[in-house]
Amino acid sequence: MAPVVGGRSCQNHHIGYAVSGSIQVTMDDGTEVVIGPGDAYAIPPGHEVLVIGEDPWESIEFASALT
Repeated sequence: MAPVVGGRSCQNHHIGYAVSGSIQVTMDDGTEVVIGPGDAYAIPPGHEVLVIGEDPWESIEFASALT
């Protein structure tokens, strides 16, 4: 992800709803959370994301912007 975001982690703030699949979000401080189908989420700046499991990650993002 580093080449895309120009650094170690994503600096966007994401707000959305998970439709299918699951992701593991790891914050710069090491905090981890798993987001799965049916979850609403707010992911603050300073994170990395990994899709986990066999199902593709699909979500509806209401906001994704630098804060």
